[in-house]
Formats: sequence, structure tokens, C-alpha cells
Amino acid sequence: MELTVIGSGTGVPSLRRGSPCLAVKAGGRLVVLDLGSGSLRALLRRGLNFSDIDVLALTHLHPDHVGDLIPFWFATRYALGYTRRQPFKLLAARGFVRFHDLLKEAFSGWVEPPAGLMDLRELSADGPDEVRGEGLVIKSAPTGHTAGSLAYRVEAEGRSLVYSGDTDVSDSLADLARGADLLVLEAANPFKVPGHLTPREAGRLAARAGVIRLVLTHFYPPCDAVDVVALAAQEFKGDILRAEDGLNLII
Repeated sequence: MELTVIGSGTGVPSLRRGSPCLAVKAGGRLVVLDLGSGSLRALLRRGLNFSDIDVLALTHLHPDHVGDLIPFWFATRYALGYTRRQPFKLLAARGFVRFHDLLKEAFSGWVEPPAGLMDLRELSADGPDEVRGEGLVIKSAPTGHTAGSLAYRVEAEGRSLVYSGDTDVSDSLADLARGADLLVLEAANPFKVPGHLTPREAGRLAARAGVIRLVLTHFYPPCDAVDVVALAAQEFKGDILRAEDGLNLII
């Protein structure tokens, strides 16, 4: 299993950090977690083509996490650019179909992939859920951010990665992350903002879940002025990394 951080930032425009997006190679598949503004171009910079996305999993519908979803759908309609023929899965919380229907109405159908190319799966917004494919399991659980916010656990080849999306302290997230090889947790600000974690809270959650390694991400600018790793290390004694765009890890 291999992780590439495509965007480690937020909705605040930054030369250093793109909007949230992770790319995970697992079980011979390419799984993309969130698709913030600029993610499609950033994927290309990392040698990853949008035609190769097997699973696109969205944590929630805030603009910084889905900003490139409309360009993605639009691009799938350009046959000379989008070469995929087998369906890709799109995972999101229950209620996503209505969101997509409204976008199709607003964009006169231009955000609808060609027939048969998108396998849309709505997941429970209230409890654990999962999707299984050949050699790949993706589990989800609600987080403490907004109604319909999900975290994801990707399992393949005996390895596991968990991505929180946006969250506050969350029992269901701690359960989802139990014993994971890698936990990618938001640590939005060094001071408390409701609906988000501080780096120290992220460390505490990682310790509670008993994960092996922690990556901190989703940084607003104040986090770039402090040592977020040292703050998280007050609570978590395992390996901790600060995400940067382009960070690549073998799990």
C-alpha cells in the first residue's frame, strides 16, 4: 500500500498547500480520498491520471473537499482525454444523490459521466458501513464535523490506512482507526475550533486508537508557524509526520 499526499491544506489559498486530497494505491487499485480544488492537476504532477481512479471517496461536501468534483465529472465526458472504460466507484454519505441531482440541474447535465462509468454508492451517515471489492475493503464511519461527514479505512494486502477527513473528537473515528498501520488526521489549527482537531487532540486520538503511525494534515496557516509534530507528540508516542504536498509513504 502506498500513500501520496496530493493536498495538505484547506479552503485558504496557499502556494505551499493544495486543498484536501490523498491518493492511495492499494490492492492494485487507485483510491482517491477527497478531491479539493486543483487536485486533478496536482494528481498529474505526481504521475497519477484521473482516468486511473478506481475509487473516489468523499468525506463530506464542503467546497474545499469537493472543489474538483465538477471538473472531474465534466472531464469524463471528453472521450479523447478520459480513457477509462470500466466503471469507477464514487463513495459518499447518504444524501449525495440529491446533491448530484441539483448539480445536474444547475449545469444542464454536463456533470453526469457517460452511462455506466460511475458506480455511485451512498454510505450510512449514522454508523459504520463498508464496500468490498477484489482485494480491497473500504470501511466508513461518521465523524464529529458536520452531519454526513465520514472517515474512511482502506484495507488491502494485510495493511490499513485511515483518513479522518474533517472531524472533532470522535468515538466512531477512534473505533474505525483501531490498530491501523497509518492514521491520517486533520489538525486544522493549534487553537481549538469546534468541528476540528488541534494537533494535541489528534495525538490523543491516535494514541487512543492504538495506531502505528500518524500523519497530520489539513493545515490552516497558523499551523505552519508552530511545531505541530511536537504538539501531537505530547499525547502520541509513535511515529508522527507533518503532511506536505507530495509526501509519499509506503505502508
